[in-house]
Amino acid sequence: MPRIRLANVAAAGWSPNGSAFGAGDLTTAESNLFGKLVFGPQEQRKRLPKDVYRALQRTIENSEELDPSIADTVAAAMKDWAMENGATHYTHWFQPLTGITAEKHDSFFNPIGDGTALASFSGKELIKGEPDASSFPTGGLRATFEARGYTAWDPTSPAFLLTNPNGTTLAIPTAFTSWTGEALDTKIPLLRSIDALNKAAVRALKLFGDEAVTRVGCTMGPEQEYFLIDKSYYYQRPDLLNCGRTLFGAKPPKGHELDDHYFGTIPERVLACMLETERELLKLGVPIKTRHNEVAPAQYEIAPVFENVNLGCDHQQLLMTVLKQIAPRYDLVCLLHEKPFAGVNGSGKHNNWSMGTDTGQNLLDPGDTPHDNLQFLFFASAVIKAVDTHQGLLRASVAGAGQDHRLGANEAPPAIISIFLGSELEKVFEAIAKGKVHVGPSGEFMGLGTPVLPPLPKDPGDRNRTSPFAFTGNKFEFRALGSSMSPSLPNTVLNTIVAEAIDALSEDLEAAIKVTKGNVDEAVTKVVGDNYKAHKRIVFGGDGYSEAWHKEAAKRKLLNLKTTPDALPQLIEESTISVFSNYGVLNERELHSRYEVLLEQAETAADIARTMLLPATLRYLEMIDDAGIDALDDEVRPLVEEFVAAIQHLAKVNLDHPEDTMEEAIYMRDVILPAMAETRRLADTLERLTPDDLWPLPKYSEMLFIK
Repeated sequence: MPRIRLANVAAAGWSPNGSAFGAGDLTTAESNLFGKLVFGPQEQRKRLPKDVYRALQRTIENSEELDPSIADTVAAAMKDWAMENGATHYTHWFQPLTGITAEKHDSFFNPIGDGTALASFSGKELIKGEPDASSFPTGGLRATFEARGYTAWDPTSPAFLLTNPNGTTLAIPTAFTSWTGEALDTKIPLLRSIDALNKAAVRALKLFGDEAVTRVGCTMGPEQEYFLIDKSYYYQRPDLLNCGRTLFGAKPPKGHELDDHYFGTIPERVLACMLETERELLKLGVPIKTRHNEVAPAQYEIAPVFENVNLGCDHQQLLMTVLKQIAPRYDLVCLLHEKPFAGVNGSGKHNNWSMGTDTGQNLLDPGDTPHDNLQFLFFASAVIKAVDTHQGLLRASVAGAGQDHRLGANEAPPAIISIFLGSELEKVFEAIAKGKVHVGPSGEFMGLGTPVLPPLPKDPGDRNRTSPFAFTGNKFEFRALGSSMSPSLPNTVLNTIVAEAIDALSEDLEAAIKVTKGNVDEAVTKVVGDNYKAHKRIVFGGDGYSEAWHKEAAKRKLLNLKTTPDALPQLIEESTISVFSNYGVLNERELHSRYEVLLEQAETAADIARTMLLPATLRYLEMIDDAGIDALDDEVRPLVEEFVAAIQHLAKVNLDHPEDTMEEAIYMRDVILPAMAETRRLADTLERLTPDDLWPLPKYSEMLFIK
């Protein structure tokens, strides 16, 4: 049996390995695994003195400055809890500009001079660490010889345990900064943006007469898509190993039959992997809610319920880590690349975003009262204004090499940023902009300029899956994030630009209230109407994939930033620098650093084509020559010769990269990627002609359908 077929039989013959944890009685207290590995409020309440616990909770709930005097007490309790759970080390867990997490482990134990060691952990060690700042990508913020960097404890994200069969480590979520105070991570700007949004929203609510709200936070609920393939295929694919995606591979004869896979029965091995993944995430306090088959064969989705944005971003990094850790236990590999397989569905991370108050209001919920309606329209207007004003920045926040293979394809939103409101809500805004009354489908109407406003319909129409930014009832869904991305930057951008828009509309509302002599309802409708007229070009409810929309978007002067090199300069545009600087989220140097980091990328197609695929096709030509079949020779030989020329061209252009980072990115887009595409086209054609026992790479039809 050919080597590839042996791998297929092994993959299809998987069976449970006997280490299953089974299903117990989930009604008992000891069966509740949620947060078991987290030093959260419940554990803090048990172990901390009341005054220390209350002080810590005030810091967490109100973003108050931490009282340093309580740090030693918290550290001691945290250490005792961790050691009771088997921890010998602790680490400051942080998120540098690599897109993943980082950690440096230190032991609790220190020798005390008599041949023994004593476990200790001080408040100073809890609050501050010092990893090497020069060894992480900084985009020029730090020179190689400038090594000093600091990690600072983030008490708003609880510590947790990293478990291993051979031990446990206490992980303390931290921020990462240079010794000059510049942000070297994704957490610091995110926290700054949360503060900016809070201040702007509280100010606006006071104009509505709401004095009870003291804090407004933002929430997110990401929907993570991913692929699972048998690990025997993975290790036979150098492109998957090195790039996270296949650089070659003919489309399978079986494709996107939605009734065949989407929401279909989950294969036993995959479900077993999912269940253990969810079990580990529950222990880490990640509130997983949803699992299902996605559109592509071998593609799946996992999604938590809403959390505050800072904790949600931390949990999203944990989720991706756990997915990759658990999969090999089932002889699987988790692929988080945005487009691991050409021609089939890619993977995204839909970011459901909203704003809420400490009194329990969702500011993007239309609500049940006239007051709620007005308030909702105001904050929804701010989002419309923000997305229109900073459409390029939003697109840049989700840019990346993997995204260039996905955005604009049939399963992902286009690179043109637009907002879908739903037909009824769009009619409401149109009516307000025209000074008219909108009559809804059930006879309900929205009065204009009066306090008698009935409820808005919460689900006024179908969802639009081609929209990159859609209102979905009580939140906006930013659908353009890539599956491998940290959601921190997109949410940092959202928080900051919405804060700016809220402040601008608040100023307009203050002026309008004076004109209307204190009539807030009339003032709000005036501000909402004027704002919608100014920014309605960003609202689109049709087919975002259609050529007609691309033409219409151009008429509306909306940006169409198709690739990463097109989009990333938006990070250092004057308007971007202005909004981030004004709100203290990122300064100009910090923005330039992220711009430089995001420009880096690499490919390995030429090596695979030359050393693996070309020899296979040459062996097939030898077989044809030996058989003396001229028709096959006429079919295959010209393709092989074209393939050789394409490989040589790709190898040549790979040697001529410009030194300037942006010029190199443009060169990759305009020269390298087309050369890769031509090499792939010929390789995929030859794959369909070359005998299976000669072709060295597992095929799509095997990797995607054998489970």
